[in-house]
Amino acid sequence: MNKESGMSREEAIEEFHDAVNMSPRSLGEWLATEESQSVGQSDGAAESVGHASGRRIVELLGKKKSELTDGDLAHMRKVVGYVHRHLKQRPAGDITESRWRYSLMNWGHDPAS
Repeated sequence: MNKESGMSREEAIEEFHDAVNMSPRSLGEWLATEESQSVGQSDGAAESVGHASGRRIVELLGKKKSELTDGDLAHMRKVVGYVHRHLKQRPAGDITESRWRYSLMNWGHDPAS
């Protein structure tokens, strides 16, 4: 059990796979779009935090459970937290072309699917 998140290794992996509903291929294709690169907070870098996270998520989805490091699990927990928090902020109306949806998609979750 991870004291910080209250999530065991297995729970973190399961919650991550529940939160990330995009395939590695569809996420990779999404990250290459202008829309993907137009949203998110940047910490001074050329790439937003969410976009960098998306690239890491593609890598994580390609790993076997036995290959996951503590750093990988920490990122998986971060993704779960972000997706859960962001889903609670759903805007009214059509989300199809919203910055809200695009931001979530950078984190591997498409709320429209």
